[in-house]
Amino acid sequence: MSSGGFHTLIKKQTAKIKLAHLRLVSTVHFAKNPRSSKLNFKIDRWHRLLSMVCNRHSNSATNSNSSTKQKTEKEINTLSLVLCMRNFKKRSLGDEEEAGGSPMPISILEACKKRKRKPKLYGFHTFGDPGCPINVTGPFRDNIRIFLRECADLEEYSLEKMSIWCTLLVKENTGFVLPLYTIEEKVDHSLRPFCDHCRCAGWSHHFVSKRKYHFIIPVDDKWNKPLDEDAFDIQTHLLHGLIHCNGFGHLLCINGIEGGSKYLCGREIMDLWDRICSHLQTRQITVEDLSKKRTMDLRLLHGVAYGHSWFGRWGYRFCNGSFGVTHHNYHRAIEVLSSVELDNILSDYSNTNQHREIKQMTRYYRDLSETHLITIRDLFRFMLTLKSQRKSATAANSDSSSSPYSDSRPPTRMIHQNKPPAKEKSVKCRKFSAAVANMDSRWPTRRLEYAAQVIVDALRERRMTRQEVRDAARQHIGDTGLLDYVLKSLNNMIVGDFIVQRSVNSSTRVLEYSIKQFDNGGTVHEPDPKIHPEQDQLRPMLSLTDVYADIVYLYKNILLNYPNSELVESASRIVLDSKRFIKEWQFRDEDDQSLRFICRVTPSYSELYGELTRELPPGDIVTVPLYATVAELKEAIRNVMRDTYCIMGHFEVIEIEDLEKGDEEVVFGAIESGSEVWIRGQGLDLGTQLRYEGGADNWTVRCECGARDDDGERMVSCDICEVWQHTRCCGIEVVPPLFVCARCCVTLVPSRREELAFEGCDEIIMPPLPELEMDYLC
Repeated sequence: MSSGGFHTLIKKQTAKIKLAHLRLVSTVHFAKNPRSSKLNFKIDRWHRLLSMVCNRHSNSATNSNSSTKQKTEKEINTLSLVLCMRNFKKRSLGDEEEAGGSPMPISILEACKKRKRKPKLYGFHTFGDPGCPINVTGPFRDNIRIFLRECADLEEYSLEKMSIWCTLLVKENTGFVLPLYTIEEKVDHSLRPFCDHCRCAGWSHHFVSKRKYHFIIPVDDKWNKPLDEDAFDIQTHLLHGLIHCNGFGHLLCINGIEGGSKYLCGREIMDLWDRICSHLQTRQITVEDLSKKRTMDLRLLHGVAYGHSWFGRWGYRFCNGSFGVTHHNYHRAIEVLSSVELDNILSDYSNTNQHREIKQMTRYYRDLSETHLITIRDLFRFMLTLKSQRKSATAANSDSSSSPYSDSRPPTRMIHQNKPPAKEKSVKCRKFSAAVANMDSRWPTRRLEYAAQVIVDALRERRMTRQEVRDAARQHIGDTGLLDYVLKSLNNMIVGDFIVQRSVNSSTRVLEYSIKQFDNGGTVHEPDPKIHPEQDQLRPMLSLTDVYADIVYLYKNILLNYPNSELVESASRIVLDSKRFIKEWQFRDEDDQSLRFICRVTPSYSELYGELTRELPPGDIVTVPLYATVAELKEAIRNVMRDTYCIMGHFEVIEIEDLEKGDEEVVFGAIESGSEVWIRGQGLDLGTQLRYEGGADNWTVRCECGARDDDGERMVSCDICEVWQHTRCCGIEVVPPLFVCARCCVTLVPSRREELAFEGCDEIIMPPLPELEMDYLC
């Protein structure tokens, strides 16, 4: 490491020391406890020692040799670790006193002391960044082994005889330490050799991988305890991800604040998971999106507002839907829902009890927005953005007073109580022509003045709301951005012979514009802002609860209960039935001294049409040196296949298709790095039960909704043809003792035509029997 690099290290460690020292000083109740005072003395001593080491290295870094630099770097990291752990214990002591002696759920200092090796700590928000904690360029099956060897400590206990590794992560802004557990599940010794998640994701044809890796962050109060025996089945983990050794995996659960965590939000956990997957170079990850927020399914809310699910911000896209929903169905449903215009909604709700409420909400948020809200997507997106801003403001002003609104519904549109007449004061007006000269606008002054004059001409008829003024001006000006910009600027502005004013109607709470004749005094009377603050701030500050309440109201009444519209109802149902999403990491051919290929095995004719009846699985990434020979490539492919799949324990490569070189010739130049290569071989273990991830059973799904494979929904099997169908599509809730599908019912029950034929009435034409949805025999 260069001298400059060491100086950078010193700066970073010194910053950490200062931050830790500030936390020590600010710990509450710290001086009242004699134990805390002792600990404070020890921490200060470590702080001085670390500062001394940094100063010593700073003076001699330039002239010191490599071994001295490495020794100094080790001293700095060791002392920083000790200081961090001491600081964390001190914070735990202070919080323990506040809690009345109850231990902190996140304190794992004692667990760290019991470790045989020095524990490794990594920053929570930087873990998984490029180069942190390790530099890896291989496929996942190799990267995960390096990760466990270099960045995790083997636990002294096991889970169902499976090895457990622990990586400690420090949340930088709070100092909390949390464990990231990695469990290696070997399939040949596992009680769950097949993967139900692969089957539901459409990966039933994947060969069974030899190893699965579980990534688990338990719930807060289990951070300092061993994992439970049923850790794989618990749905309360903050994070649980499963990745097969071939790089394909599943995000099984994620729980932030809404899921019961006190310290981590879902976005932070999802960021960590995405960085881990990217760093270890996974290939594809699926997730079943069941996330909710205040009873709202986020896949529907975010689908309408943003065109994708909540996971879409991390690159997850539609994978497959339940009940026969296809990629086209899903995107068409999103398009239908998001394009519903607000004016049409108000018209459709005109005869309902929700009309007044929805109309007030629509007007309110339209006035609050600086852009025109036309569709329900525009409205939801603006409200979610407003919610995020209010959430940030609430976090920054946590000690501020509570919302002035009462508990009546809705608080954002409450009518103010009668107040005494407002005092009036004189405010000097400005000429619009002079004001626009100082505006940093993309429109020329002439265009701005013309737009202002058009607005004044429209206001000569009567007092208008912002939306009415905008619509009237659009008959002369098509640039809506120009109109929004001018309307935002028009307040106590002199345009020609008139003064343009805006104010909030006390009864409707809607922003209105009006004009007055301009007098030579150049002043205008307006209410005292101390009594009516809406003059400059068009709406009072919305609380986070208010915005959420409005979103929930619109979600339930528009997206779920739209009146007399089968199209909207069907589109909402399609989006709710689309639960599985997938993210794919593109194959990267690194610019280094290696060749990388995606190798796929081609079975023989007899294997393909006799045993391996399902779709061929995806290929695997194989890496060889730049100047490897054909024989070395074959050997690498053989080792990869044997190491990855149960069915290929004795696989031998016979031929690489389209490669005419001999075994001793160099591969470089014959096959382009990064290309797909087809392999012919022998030795597949066709007798093993561990063949496909979907299991050994060849069962048939044929439902009237179009489903042809298991999608994870509740199904029932016909007792005659043994074909599986959805219970929802069959119209049953309780599965009967004996179930016969509609198709089999038609063949079992004689038709009316056949009965008449026996009576000699062949010439009578009977209408076709209606198709039965389901029937069963008892």
